[in-house]
Amino acid sequence: MIALGVMSPIAGTIFDRLGARLCYSIGLLVMGSAYLIASQASALWHLYFSTGLGGAIGVAMVGMLPASSLVSRWFHKKLTTALGVISASLGTGLIVFSPLIQWLIDHFGWRVSFQLLGALLLAIMLGIQFLPWLNMTRGSPENIATHAERTMQGVRWTLRQATGTLVFWALFWVMFFTSVSTYAVTVQLVAYLVHCGLSPIQAATIYGVAGMASIAGIIVSSILAEKMGELRVAIISYGLSIAGLVALALVSQTPSIAVIAVFILLFGTMQGSRGPLVAVLSTRNFAGGRQTGIYGSVLLGMGLGGALGSWGSGYLYDLTGGYLASFVFSAFGAVCGLLIFVTVPALGGGLKRKPLPSMAHTNKGQ
Repeated sequence: MIALGVMSPIAGTIFDRLGARLCYSIGLLVMGSAYLIASQASALWHLYFSTGLGGAIGVAMVGMLPASSLVSRWFHKKLTTALGVISASLGTGLIVFSPLIQWLIDHFGWRVSFQLLGALLLAIMLGIQFLPWLNMTRGSPENIATHAERTMQGVRWTLRQATGTLVFWALFWVMFFTSVSTYAVTVQLVAYLVHCGLSPIQAATIYGVAGMASIAGIIVSSILAEKMGELRVAIISYGLSIAGLVALALVSQTPSIAVIAVFILLFGTMQGSRGPLVAVLSTRNFAGGRQTGIYGSVLLGMGLGGALGSWGSGYLYDLTGGYLASFVFSAFGAVCGLLIFVTVPALGGGLKRKPLPSMAHTNKGQ
């Protein structure tokens, strides 16, 4: 998660300066090669280097960062919904590939599975060379005209300018605390359910179902954001996540399917629902110029928060001998993320859909 976070601003800069084709090609090449190297691992540090570092570099360069930049060039009125659908594709991939990878491991072993995955990614890297990248990166006529108008007005955001605004740091810390909240739970979920008396296969199935639920949650939240606004959806989302944590804590006392279903319905559906909101807010506030690099820097908060949530939940378990402290830690992250949404004007009511006045003035001066 740290490597993914640190790599995100770099991937955004590569996208802005070198283009989408090269960004995706490098990402797939690095990630495919990393999996091939992982198949030869004979020590734990080999996996840290290959999947931990190489895999993170690849994910940063082919994940939501470049995808959101491309989508934002084609959608304006329905941008939130479009980004929600793209985000949901990640969950769909998990549903398809998780059982497939398990089947490969059962039949051929983990080394061969890594080799097949690496070969698949390298084949995809070759295949994407035939995509119409010029048309894909050009965008819709409406967005081209808007971009040209902003350029004439001198509105071309840079990372340095963006980091001087309140909205940038608000989005950064929203991603940080949201990732703390999510990863403090998901990393420990299977172990916790086994601790509560479920079999490993039952626990893994619940983990998968929660991931499936996130697909519907992301899409529905994105559609509602266009009708209700990002602030109202954020309040509902964080509130349901906290209520889901209460249900998860009750599983240790009442390990019933009904209580687990409540957790999936509340917490599971809200996983990832804040990501498209942040992507849209970043696009609106920093459109033009180095937009992708700026969003990549926002995602640095996601990586650091995910790292803290993952490590912190394990540390709290070692410290207390139970999982309740991890759930409280997760709830704390959700509350912090919600407070930022509520208190920062640019993220709440009266959301500005253009750069902040002071920065716009500075840009026009340039």
